[in-house]
Amino acid sequence: MVPSEENQLVPKEVESAAEEPRVLCIIQDTTNSKTVNERVTLNLPASTSLKRLFEDVASKVGYVNGTFDLVWGNGDNVTDTQTPIDQNSDKTLLDAGFEPGKKNFLHLTDKDGEQPHIMPEESGATDDSAQDRFIGPLPREGSGGCTNDYVSQSYSYSSVLSKSETGYVGLVNQAMTCYLNSLLQTLFMTPEFRNALYKWEFEESEEDPVMSIPYQLQRLFVLLQTSKKRAIETTDVTRSFGWDSSEAWQQHDVQELCRVMFDALEQKWKQTEQADLINQLYQGKLKDYVRCLECGYEGWRIDTYLDIPLVIRPYGSNQAFASVEEALHAFIQPEILDGPNQYFCERCKKKCDARKGLRFLHFPYLLTLQLKRFDFDYTTMHRIKLNDRMTFPEELDMSVFIDVEDEKSPQTESCTDSGAENEGSCHSDQMSNDFSNDDGVDEGICLESNSAAERISKGGSEKSSLLYELFSVMVHSGSAAGGHYYACIKSFSDDQWYSFNDQHVSKITQEDIKKTYGGSSGSRGYYSSAFASSTNAYMLIYRLKDPTRNAKFLEAHEYPEHIKQLVQKERELEEQEKRQREIERNTCKIKLFCMHPTKQIMMENKLEVHKDRTLKEAVEIAYKLMDLEEAVPLDCCRLVKYDEFHDYLERSYEGEEDTPMGLLLGGVKSTYMFDLLLETRRPDQIFQCYKPGEVMVKVHVVDLKTESVAPPISVRAYLNQTVLEFKQLISKATHLPAETMRVVLERCYNDLRLLNVSNKTLKAEGFFRSNKVFIESSESLDRHVAYTDSHLWKLLDRHANTIRLYVSLPEQSPGSQFRRAVYQKSSGDSGNLDEACERVKGPVGNMKSVEAILEESTEKLKSLSLQQQQEGDNGDSSKSTEASDFENIESPLNEIDSSASAENRELENQIQISDPENLQSEERSDSDVNNDRSTSSVDSDILSSSHSSDTLCNVDSAPLPLANGLDSHSITSSRRSKANQGKKETWDTAEEDSGTDSEYDESGKSRGEAQYMYFKSEPYSADEGSGEGQKWLMVHVDKRITLSAFKQHLEPFVGVPSSHFKVFRVYASNQEFESVRLNETLSSFSDDNKITIRLGRALKKGEYRVKVYQLLVNEPEPCKFLLDAVFAKGMTVRQSKEELLPQLREQCGLDLTIDRFRLRKKTWKNPGTVFLDYHIYEEDINISSNWEVFLEILDGIEKMKSMSQLAVLSRRWRPSEMKLDSFQEVVLESSSVEELREKLSEISGIPLENIEFAKGRGTFPCDISILEIHQDLDWNPKVSTLNVWPLYICDDGAVIFYRDKTEELMELTDEQRNELMKKESSRLQKTGHRVTYSPRKEKALKIYLDGAPNKDLTQD
Repeated sequence: MVPSEENQLVPKEVESAAEEPRVLCIIQDTTNSKTVNERVTLNLPASTSLKRLFEDVASKVGYVNGTFDLVWGNGDNVTDTQTPIDQNSDKTLLDAGFEPGKKNFLHLTDKDGEQPHIMPEESGATDDSAQDRFIGPLPREGSGGCTNDYVSQSYSYSSVLSKSETGYVGLVNQAMTCYLNSLLQTLFMTPEFRNALYKWEFEESEEDPVMSIPYQLQRLFVLLQTSKKRAIETTDVTRSFGWDSSEAWQQHDVQELCRVMFDALEQKWKQTEQADLINQLYQGKLKDYVRCLECGYEGWRIDTYLDIPLVIRPYGSNQAFASVEEALHAFIQPEILDGPNQYFCERCKKKCDARKGLRFLHFPYLLTLQLKRFDFDYTTMHRIKLNDRMTFPEELDMSVFIDVEDEKSPQTESCTDSGAENEGSCHSDQMSNDFSNDDGVDEGICLESNSAAERISKGGSEKSSLLYELFSVMVHSGSAAGGHYYACIKSFSDDQWYSFNDQHVSKITQEDIKKTYGGSSGSRGYYSSAFASSTNAYMLIYRLKDPTRNAKFLEAHEYPEHIKQLVQKERELEEQEKRQREIERNTCKIKLFCMHPTKQIMMENKLEVHKDRTLKEAVEIAYKLMDLEEAVPLDCCRLVKYDEFHDYLERSYEGEEDTPMGLLLGGVKSTYMFDLLLETRRPDQIFQCYKPGEVMVKVHVVDLKTESVAPPISVRAYLNQTVLEFKQLISKATHLPAETMRVVLERCYNDLRLLNVSNKTLKAEGFFRSNKVFIESSESLDRHVAYTDSHLWKLLDRHANTIRLYVSLPEQSPGSQFRRAVYQKSSGDSGNLDEACERVKGPVGNMKSVEAILEESTEKLKSLSLQQQQEGDNGDSSKSTEASDFENIESPLNEIDSSASAENRELENQIQISDPENLQSEERSDSDVNNDRSTSSVDSDILSSSHSSDTLCNVDSAPLPLANGLDSHSITSSRRSKANQGKKETWDTAEEDSGTDSEYDESGKSRGEAQYMYFKSEPYSADEGSGEGQKWLMVHVDKRITLSAFKQHLEPFVGVPSSHFKVFRVYASNQEFESVRLNETLSSFSDDNKITIRLGRALKKGEYRVKVYQLLVNEPEPCKFLLDAVFAKGMTVRQSKEELLPQLREQCGLDLTIDRFRLRKKTWKNPGTVFLDYHIYEEDINISSNWEVFLEILDGIEKMKSMSQLAVLSRRWRPSEMKLDSFQEVVLESSSVEELREKLSEISGIPLENIEFAKGRGTFPCDISILEIHQDLDWNPKVSTLNVWPLYICDDGAVIFYRDKTEELMELTDEQRNELMKKESSRLQKTGHRVTYSPRKEKALKIYLDGAPNKDLTQD
């Protein structure tokens, strides 16, 4: 076996026991939701004692031994998985049932309901960064069986909860702020910077502390020095920068941040002791010179710098520099200006050869070197990262780079303006920053900054001691597109290197630093960086080795008084947070429910109670939480264990009022497998005792005479009880005789089981935790009828399938008041209908209105249909018998005299549709949901099928007193109504092929009438805001009825035949969608759904509803809705235009002739294919539901005569005037580019050879800023036909921009450009477009000194 470094992690006892069998233990901590996914693996000798196992686990996870239990996981080796393992036993793992060579799963659980205690030395441990629980990867379960399964001891389980063992605190990455964290840690580890920052005192009277950058840096540094946390947030610092949360998602360059932050600090520190701190520490000087090689005349200027940018690979070279020293030599290497680059010498008065270069005059105390790893590849036109190897020394001697030349050159020019341009210099790309400090806005500071005073130092004096030591390496890992920054920093306190990687701080060695050189082990060729490591040094910071200047970090006793106060303040805040987290950690959070005693609605909340609070105190908290002070006294409330899903009361807690909640609930857990119910009672009631193991039964009493189902009574039973014993139990609760009692169990939706075997147990009958039964105990003969033929079965079947709907009627229904009066007066006595009709007909008899005739015809038609149905039902099955028995009870249609007569048949024939194919149907008409349809779903009450028990119950019946203290309202039914409110609804489906279904079958009888006819309606007062004068119906209907039959039942209330109104279903968002499938049932509807009735002709078979929009190509809004129309299959385009003419005249005021407009395809807002008059829908033109077309008014005769032609919309761009002309249509005979150019030349007068064109982008009208159009579009594509890439113009309606290539672009001043940019931005934002004049670029890094930036709509 080859030794490896990982073997060093194995404890000695493991190594010494290598020969004996080993036991792999996988421990999962289930005490906390944040640790439940983490597992600790131990690989122990089989002879290890259980006592030692607990000690190892405690050490591993950082808990105090004896404060937790270990129980078996899901292994098969032990039968009892709940009994804790004895932690004091000396049994070996082998004797205790552990199996060598296999995975032994253990769960770490609470001991006696209390969470484990964290080890005292880790007292500062709190769960601050749960998302980063482990620094290193944990071993996988599948890797068991070898000695290196141990997790490294440096990554102890509790270390993630507290400060790193290094003593340093990490910084939390907000999202992509690793570059910021790296720089902040470097500044913190710089003694001179930290000490100077501490000496600055914040004056709260002068500035808001939230927006003070130095103060927030002070606070951050204090926290980094004193916090017991593992990592702290940087949000306060970034807030002082003026950044919002979006900035956390922008990754920037660390060198750019360094420069911008230093500038911001200089601005904040003006006129303070620290005003020149940045310059004193980081600023150096260099000379940029040009020397004539003929006369020796030299021109120069002094520049300052904060960092030195070093090129990795010279421009045009395939060889990278090997080291920082080599790159520094190249930085100061002069170049010769000769040939066309000659320099004009002021002394020689002519162009001469010259030497141009840079010389360092002064190096700063803290030297910053930027390795320019990001470059631009001109062959691919992409940014790239150069991963070439570049070494850097731990000690760097800069004396070889200082300027030692005599500065007394005759007649020199001196230019100390550091903002002077460096044009023509070969070093300009090396010095891309220009070290300029007079362009503050570009540098990222959003206010003007003044030039710092120049202080020219003498270079000769610096030669003596310029030895620098490396103390910070900022590393970038990734590509030019993005990556990750972290910092390797040497502490001046102990000369130890540390890795500061966001939250993680760890010790590293000099070898780790060498790994950041980059590159690969091979030769340094041009392509070497492509295959090299992407993790390499990007920024180096050196400190001058000068014992007289090298500072040490201030000790605590040396802190200024304001820093001591700040330290104390931050400590108190952290202690307060710790105490609050400790309270949170010991707080039980569980769902709480309560049935309000007066409102009878189920309320839900979250109960938060400390684990040491007693049950009595928890009841008081719950009582106040549910706001029951005015509803019921406190002593009439108690908490019981409750299962919300099954609506089951599991147990009550008698005699445990003083028991702590932590013990009662089984400890503090993130989630509980049960809930709590705050149960209430009336003062004259007593609470029922709920014992574990009981089942809950909701008992509904059925009255066959009134055909009502009473609200439920709660009864608790045992699964081992017999049906007979159960009946006797119910008899005591309901006071009904058990001898004649019939009990029906509703096991699931529509599964009604009669319990008729007396000695069978409830468990055998299918009872579960929560059950629903119906009982009937009358002496009627119905008891002796077969159950499925009985009155009871039919009533329960109807009850289970009845839903309550709220129907909004049209505001002006013709004759609706008449019809409503008739049906309301005659309900209950069908014999009074004719009399009622005669009374109403009296005053209006002479008029004989259309409404009255329609009403009379409708009534007689329904009477005839009912009689046919009843005659046909005589030989039908029991279900038909059920229909005939019960259809006469509630439905107004069934109360009409059903005598058939020749007159009835005659009326029926008058109204009956003559054409068998001309059947009534509907289509949904909302075009916004064309693609959002889903299939209808069955009712979702499969599991909890307690259909609205109050729907059919007797309103006058008094509430029954319940033994358990609850009023006569079912928790189930109330919760069900709540569930239905939040139920995910589905939309009706509509076929898109050939219209919809027929309302009638071959016999002429309405579909849906044959079987399920239950329909009962009553007026309903809707909520406020539903519209004045709007009429509502509350309808109880069997959801197995078809939409067609449902519409026919609504006819008397709407006042028109079902073919003349549409049904719209209203969803939770108040969106309305038309229900169109007439042969589908209402099974997708549920209780309390809303329906809106709208007048309008329903579609016939083969018809489609079409939305017609006007196309206005030269208007700001080119798409304007006109009207809804109906197109039929087989109709020609000309026929549809003829039908549109009168509608356009009446509804839109458009008086057109048939040849003055065209129809064309509409795709979103884009105009498409032009429809020719002879085209036939469904044959030449595909048509579907919710179709949309454009109507376009023509200026002249129609030019489109054939499908081979192509109509494009052209628009001329005039660059000299900076404007676009209006659209003009161009009709082409082919897809030839040459023909397009000819037509454009013809309409514009531009010579053919000067025509340039480009295809528009995006949605019609392809808006684009006039500042962008000239350079952003793909002008003059090199193609010969329009239907190939990159044009792909294959259909009518494409937008073509064209221009004269000889026309020059207008020259704009800055003021004109800005004004034009504002106008364009305003114009394009109205149409949903945005203007971006300049090419897309990265967002600049800025620090805002006056708070958050103002939102400028003109900027991208």
